[in-house]
Amino acid sequence: MYLYHYYDKSIGPFMNLSDIPIDEAKKVLNEFKQNKPNVQCAGRHVEYMETRLYYEELIRNLFIKKGGSVTRNAPHYMVVEHSPWLSTWYENSAYIKIPIEEFDLKTISFTYGDSHPTFSPKVDDSKEYRKKVYMYDEILAIIKKYGLPQDWNHDGKFGPERYIEVQIWSDNPINKYKR
Repeated sequence: MYLYHYYDKSIGPFMNLSDIPIDEAKKVLNEFKQNKPNVQCAGRHVEYMETRLYYEELIRNLFIKKGGSVTRNAPHYMVVEHSPWLSTWYENSAYIKIPIEEFDLKTISFTYGDSHPTFSPKVDDSKEYRKKVYMYDEILAIIKKYGLPQDWNHDGKFGPERYIEVQIWSDNPINKYKR
């Protein structure tokens, strides 16, 4: 299994809005809206950062309850395998591909689909993977049962899940891939 991180070449990999003060993160998002209106993050809603921080805290707490190891307040984000859709999110799209063997599995959690719709009260379809955080062995069972979302829902016709999100709760091995 490979984990992918998509980013804009002009910004660099693993630049995390959750690592900066919320007011600064909102300024960054506003700059995208003004300077790059066609990129995915330019369409974020006004309360996006508050929602993101809320979901990150929720995921972190659920992950810790399952025995996960957390050394960061906010995760680095990746996805399981290649997502053609995510590769369209940036003007100068690039990605980093890292084999899962490079990670301490106790430092990574998974949501089947993006964490926002996974935990959103607006998505209430009773699918078993809603509002759940998975450890590595658990996500393997879910993948075996449902497959990769990018294979069966690449265009989003069948719901919000278009990839499996991975939350990396450590800077290892991430730091060696940063510029």
